[in-house]
Amino acid sequence: MSDLHPTIARVTERIIAKSKSARAAYLELMEREAGRRPDRNQMACSNLAHAYAGALEDQQALKAHRGPNLAIVTAYNDMLSAHQPYGAYPAQMKLWAREVGATAQVAGGTPAMCDGVTQGQEGMELSLFSRDVIALSTAVALSHEMYDGVALLGICDKIVPGLLIGALRFGHLPAVFVPSGPMPSGIANKEKQKVRQLYAEGKASRAELLESESKSYHSPGTCTFYGTANSNQMMMEMMGLHMPGAAFVPPGTPLRQALTRAATQRLACMAQDGGDYRPLSRCVDEKAIVNAAIGLLATGGSTNHAIHLPAIARAAGVLFDWEDLSELSGVVPLIARVYPNGSGDVNQFHAAGGMGHVIGELLSAGLAHGDILTVGGDGLAAYADEPFLNGGALAWRPTGPSGDDAMLRPAATPFQADGGMRLVQGNLGRACFKTSAVEAERWTIEAPCRVFERQEDVIAAFKAGELDRDVVVVMRFQGPRANGMPELHKLTPPLGVLQDRGYRVALVTDGRMSGASGKVPAAIHVTPEALADRNGTPGPLALLREGDVVKLCATTGTLSTSADLSTRTPAPPPPAQMGVGRELFAMFRLNADGAEQGGSAMLAMAGL
Repeated sequence: MSDLHPTIARVTERIIAKSKSARAAYLELMEREAGRRPDRNQMACSNLAHAYAGALEDQQALKAHRGPNLAIVTAYNDMLSAHQPYGAYPAQMKLWAREVGATAQVAGGTPAMCDGVTQGQEGMELSLFSRDVIALSTAVALSHEMYDGVALLGICDKIVPGLLIGALRFGHLPAVFVPSGPMPSGIANKEKQKVRQLYAEGKASRAELLESESKSYHSPGTCTFYGTANSNQMMMEMMGLHMPGAAFVPPGTPLRQALTRAATQRLACMAQDGGDYRPLSRCVDEKAIVNAAIGLLATGGSTNHAIHLPAIARAAGVLFDWEDLSELSGVVPLIARVYPNGSGDVNQFHAAGGMGHVIGELLSAGLAHGDILTVGGDGLAAYADEPFLNGGALAWRPTGPSGDDAMLRPAATPFQADGGMRLVQGNLGRACFKTSAVEAERWTIEAPCRVFERQEDVIAAFKAGELDRDVVVVMRFQGPRANGMPELHKLTPPLGVLQDRGYRVALVTDGRMSGASGKVPAAIHVTPEALADRNGTPGPLALLREGDVVKLCATTGTLSTSADLSTRTPAPPPPAQMGVGRELFAMFRLNADGAEQGGSAMLAMAGL
């Protein structure tokens, strides 16, 4: 392991310094909670009777307090292919807990929405705030205070961040994330993308599009492209919150079952009385947050984590922003290309060496903190090994070199010298630009803008030929306060077609594009958002007009317009929409903070 890169050391020290007060307050709270946590032997008999009534064969062990009692917080449903395998997990985990003298109970469930189903639909406006709801649901589950550790069953987009944020407020308990693995690979990703663009051009029928999509998403398991769900799994490995190498082992295999069994039994060992106490509050510290960011950059992961990482960090008393992410991006090389940044999916990535290779390379090059407290071993080095079954027993071995240089490379010969996540800023605000999937000659776009407030209007303009020119498409009033900051994937096919026709095209938006951000240059998560803040001040996007020249440049970090905005009256926001439950989320929109702070109403209202 090499000495830590000086830039990573400097950014980490800066984060530690600016987080000093908030982190100290958080750790003090966790220490107080650990000391205050009720002793089940001293709790009222009525409380205990309620807690044990449904425990069936575990009742006697619980009454005798013979070992740690583990909480299972599950985001199971069978709408999400990734979460469908979780239906069988609790019964299995209870058996495996008993093998080591522990008990386990399903403490509670959380909602889990599929962004793939709601993409482009009204329900997507609930997506970001579902993270807050999941965090709150996790807190409700753990509020019974009957537990000595937490097993978190979740994978997809807002679910892992929500579970982690909620669990961090019970950070005196140890916690482990338990994944279920990706579905088998379907049709080639380039073929899927081709059919989507043909459909956008009217050259493929809806039946042909549905057939193509069904060949991509076809069975239980995580979607195989490298979007937010799989970026979540990468981050849990980089933070040491999985069993080592658990992220991308397929569901329904003996190795997957062995890893889940090991996670359950490891959690029992980490309980306060289990001999190796490792509270979540000590595992998720400034170095772990930096590691998560480094993994995101090194693998070209989801831009959604530019929002989720600051929110997760805040829940642990750590202050992390886009300046930190952008500075880290300058020194962390891109060593993985997974679709949509490359041609192969996460199954091929895993087969080529996957997270074990990535972590080994980062540690060897001094590009990650090895000295973090993990659930699976002594520091991050344990995560450079890959799991396997040795005569039926779970074991780990060195991952070895990359099995596919087109997908996974050494840190010394990367695909790109930097991590491809850049901060752009100027008189239009601050935003993220993901360069890892965009050709370098398209990193600078300067053109008149067209301003939209609905995805459908962009598509109508595209079909009418109104966008057949060099253009910056501005999509505003899509931030957390305006409509919950939906992802805008409906825009990807038409903008991709325009670019393929030879036009210079870019997107500027206060909305999200996520891990499926593609080849079109985009300034996303623009903050301040167009809708006025709590003080009544609108964001600059609300002042733009049709034809204003907008410049977006990832090389210089520029997001600006040559227009004089100082005398303009802001455009009125669209009226708040009702239906699909959106009206119930008004309090979240009203109280949400900015994207760079995590876009959370819950954290803002809690003063974190």
